Amino acid sequence: MNISSNSRNGKRILVFNCHEPWVYQLGALGRDLDVVVGLRGRHTDGWDARMRPVPPNSRLVRLEEVLRSKEVYACIVTHNLTDLLEAKSLGGARLLVLHETLDGAMREQSSNFQAEEFRSTVKKFVRLTHTHVIAVSQLKGRSWGFERNIVTLSADTSDYLPWQGDLARGLRVANQIERRPRVLLWDYHQRAFGGLPVTLVGNNPGMDGVKPSEGWSDLKNILSRHRYYIHTADPNLEDGYNMATLEAMAAGLPVLGNAHPTSPVEHGVSGFLSDNPDELRAYAQRLTDDRDLAQRMGEAARRTVSLNFSYTLFARRFSEAMAAARQVWEKSENHSSQSPVFH
Repeated sequence: MNISSNSRNGKRILVFNCHEPWVYQLGALGRDLDVVVGLRGRHTDGWDARMRPVPPNSRLVRLEEVLRSKEVYACIVTHNLTDLLEAKSLGGARLLVLHETLDGAMREQSSNFQAEEFRSTVKKFVRLTHTHVIAVSQLKGRSWGFERNIVTLSADTSDYLPWQGDLARGLRVANQIERRPRVLLWDYHQRAFGGLPVTLVGNNPGMDGVKPSEGWSDLKNILSRHRYYIHTADPNLEDGYNMATLEAMAAGLPVLGNAHPTSPVEHGVSGFLSDNPDELRAYAQRLTDDRDLAQRMGEAARRTVSLNFSYTLFARRFSEAMAAARQVWEKSENHSSQSPVFH
């Protein structure tokens, strides 16, 4: 795509595509978006429409096109230090979004560097690049040393089909489980739910019979038909929910998992939480056998998302984060024409 010089008005938002469900939320801002695709390390070269449609008012762009255009953006949304380096020659406020805990990232990548030293390096880098930092949760922000500015994940209940629950089965949506068994407490999952009727959806090449959904419409149908949803996670490495959990709650499914301190689930109301696998298994069996109970709890889960994780709340918090990023950037421009890291 040609990025016209006529659009160099500083009103568009540039976002590096970390993963489609998160980027899709930016449609709630009602702003024009340039979404950078073709990034290294991604499972697809372009936009994966199986996960989400392209957000409204968006255009998919390649990094080399953006760099040639010299466009000035209202905000440049990045997700790691590589993104920040790639954007070094672009004009516009910079926002770094933290999506995982530092300890979880180190474990997943089998890294052997010192966490405290890396935190210090990151803090220095964002200071030199005049970047504002936010995290998707308190746990993740705290792990990196940035816990003041939190913009939580969101889901829109109106996006999902009416819940049917006609399949007396549990459901879990997760990718690359074999790379993250400790983070996802996979051993606990297997002890609690092994042998029960549970559908696993996601990109997990090492697991026979497990595959991603065929598209967002297919995923919404899968959510509407299952009886309950599962999320387990190590409280030190991951939150008590993720995007898929909020989607399931928005679709009207009760959630089962370990007793995680940051879980949005109210035990006995919108799902069941327990650190005892036998007890959690018994709760799963109750929901498998009692569709009416699952429906009542799923309605409570849907209300939780509407109150605490709505698109409206996300849009307000993210707009505030962009305004803060703009202040950081404008302050830097008043002191010097260019950050030292760009020389």
